Amino acid sequence: MTRSRRTAAITIAGATAFALLATGCSASGGGADDGKITLSITTFGTMGVDANYEKYMEENPDITIEATNLEGGGAARDDAYAKIAAGTGLSDVVAIEEGWLGTIQEVSGSFVDLRDFGIEDVKDDWLDWKYKQGTDSDGRVIGAGLDIGPQGICYRGDLFAAAGLPSERTEVAEYFGGADATWERFYEVGNEYVAASGKAFYHSPRFFWNSFVNQQEEGYYKKDGETLNIEGNDVLKDQLAMIVEAENDGLGAGLPGWDVGPEAKEDKYATYMCPSWMLGIVQGYYDAGTTDSGWDFADVLPGGSANWGGAFLGVSESSEHKEEAAKLALWLAAPAQQAASFELAGPFPSTVEGQELVKTSTNEFFNNAPVGEIFAARSEGVIAQVKGPEDSNIQDNVFGPVFDRVSQGEITDGDTAWEEALKLLDQLVG
Repeated sequence: MTRSRRTAAITIAGATAFALLATGCSASGGGADDGKITLSITTFGTMGVDANYEKYMEENPDITIEATNLEGGGAARDDAYAKIAAGTGLSDVVAIEEGWLGTIQEVSGSFVDLRDFGIEDVKDDWLDWKYKQGTDSDGRVIGAGLDIGPQGICYRGDLFAAAGLPSERTEVAEYFGGADATWERFYEVGNEYVAASGKAFYHSPRFFWNSFVNQQEEGYYKKDGETLNIEGNDVLKDQLAMIVEAENDGLGAGLPGWDVGPEAKEDKYATYMCPSWMLGIVQGYYDAGTTDSGWDFADVLPGGSANWGGAFLGVSESSEHKEEAAKLALWLAAPAQQAASFELAGPFPSTVEGQELVKTSTNEFFNNAPVGEIFAARSEGVIAQVKGPEDSNIQDNVFGPVFDRVSQGEITDGDTAWEEALKLLDQLVG
């Protein structure tokens, strides 16, 4: 809520390697008399799995991968729901985001049980909680885990220095409070930056809200995954009020949550909440090969560890080639391929070996930050929060619009913001 991963463009590895499929078309892979098989896969955002397609086809010359990459998790959610409801057929392999996994599990029969295709033979590859997330209430494993989303803070070191704040990543982490970093301190630093620079500290309050919610033992739902946990939740209400106050103090740039690359390059904000996959989003705002953007990455998160996002690969029950599709899904989710995806786009592996493979990785765009090491540290203490069926809808369509109004100055009072959120919640879930 996780929030949708947004991406700049569809990536194609090889001019003739993949055929892009239009959203809404029947996507089940076809076969041919010569024994060659076409497998379709639908992904979203900057997942990085496309780094591995060409290698798979080289090793499996009878397989052609047709790949569709949708703009973000929200688009992928809507696409999957529509196809399941219409019975038009999902792609052979479908990427599922953590934020709407709860709803997908309500129609888990639309996906094969990967236990029938050998996933239990390699279940120890994954972090325990990640493997469990892909398992439905009947014990069927409907998703092979790809990445997890431990979080740190992306920041503009050059803008911090110009404002008289620490700019070296270790010092920045300590300035925010290090292991004891709090949201109160984060906004205090933001006020310092605004006072010294006359510029906004962050682009939108949405991301910081998402991170806070994901830090809670129970988020929008209770642990049963069915009971809402919003009305009467003073912890969430107080945090919302704190964000409204920060907006009133001028910390926000009044921008939407996504697609803010031009403003980044115009130095209109200095921080960005970054789960692992967000590194690819930020880097995508700049020209390929850029290494002097000023962005850096700090091993710190106000309020402690949290996971934001993460994806799974499921195999459609409507696939004409379930065995081959499952083979592809499990291969793409294996440690080596997770490591390759991380190197391309930043999604942090959910497999133990995959994390080991990337532990020495650095990111040139982020001032050569030791991202493998930092994300491994940020993943310690992460709690796998239960996501209910409307989790991503609540995030996108209840609190999202409220924060947009807050950032535009239409709502300036915490109580009013909370009341508006409850009204939208009632409209959504009745």
